Amino acid sequence: MTVEVKVPVLPESVADATIASWHKKVGDAVKRDENLVDLETDKVVLEVPAPADGVIREIRFEAGATVTSQQVLAILEEGAASVAAPTAAPVAAKAAPASVASAAPAAGIDGLPPGARRVAAENAIDPGNVAGSGRAGAVTKEDLVNYINNGGKSAPAPAATPAARAPSGPRAEERVPMTRMRAKIAERLMQSKNSIAMLTSFNEINLAKVAAMRKELGEAFEKANGIKLGYMSFFVKAAAEALKRHPIVNASVDGNDVIYHGYQDISVAVSTDKGLVTPVLRDAQNMSFAEIEKAIAAYAKKAREGGLTLDDLQGGTFTVTNGGTFGSLLSTPIVNPPQSAILGMHTIKERAVVENGQIVAAPMMYVAISYDHRIIDGKDAVLFLVDIKNQLENPQRMLLGM
Repeated sequence: MTVEVKVPVLPESVADATIASWHKKVGDAVKRDENLVDLETDKVVLEVPAPADGVIREIRFEAGATVTSQQVLAILEEGAASVAAPTAAPVAAKAAPASVASAAPAAGIDGLPPGARRVAAENAIDPGNVAGSGRAGAVTKEDLVNYINNGGKSAPAPAATPAARAPSGPRAEERVPMTRMRAKIAERLMQSKNSIAMLTSFNEINLAKVAAMRKELGEAFEKANGIKLGYMSFFVKAAAEALKRHPIVNASVDGNDVIYHGYQDISVAVSTDKGLVTPVLRDAQNMSFAEIEKAIAAYAKKAREGGLTLDDLQGGTFTVTNGGTFGSLLSTPIVNPPQSAILGMHTIKERAVVENGQIVAAPMMYVAISYDHRIIDGKDAVLFLVDIKNQLENPQRMLLGM
């Protein structure tokens, strides 16, 4: 019995998908639930599993094709034994492309450009006796004129300067189309740039007390919860508390309306080999430090394995991104529409600071908030960032909701 392998039902927000790669070919035996093909949408890569044990008898769309919900991708013969895939007709090898120019000039007058050909013909010059200075040794009109002026001898070639030296060989280039995800990221970044009056404010945070807390309680925290206590949970928790006190930063624009969200769904930027994604910690205001750390770790694992779903990525009222994991000292993060603000973390550096009149070394981090100036005034953005700073420099405040 044959079974159809279909495109999964796509959400309303996703019109179609692109076939990224097939993991099986015609004639291959497959097991039920084994991944057959990856479909790339604007947001995630979807895996299409085999609906039954059997053998692939037909593949209807190749990699790169665009497909829609419930289209038949392949035909599977249930319970059949594996057979060798039909051998494709041999394809004639393409002739190797001719080099851009021959290593030696073309023999005879006919191989010269028109101006040089005329000079050679009028003066009965054999181009083979003339040293060429053109590209790849081609004889030019100037070479022939110099040959005549020098009494039938080629002028000595000038020493090549580094700027004038021709490449020693072909320089490789590769044109690769953007993936669907990368194209969508580019589209959203341009949308953000063109539709948002974006401004960025900066501050710096002394993380000495957070570092001390992690050092003192980190081992016990990991034993109790099975997860390490990182810096991200402190920032997410601080952001959730600050968003409660500064609701305009948690709001979004819809036409001429401002939508105030009574919850804090915080998107956390996660880097993958296909681009940056922002899975959402829903109701982050109600999550404990351990729950935040576990959720971020689970999202990172799913992102690396290509297992993020559309539900994981949809929504979000505010974003936290950490360029510090890659060594960024300072940056201006871009707001992710329809959100109105994003908090940028950066690398932690020991710097000299003044405390109680004394110069001490402290673990300092620059932080940035980029925001939509259409609805968030500079005062609100700065006060929000100061709120984050106060909580992290005195972490007991966030435990008390202060």
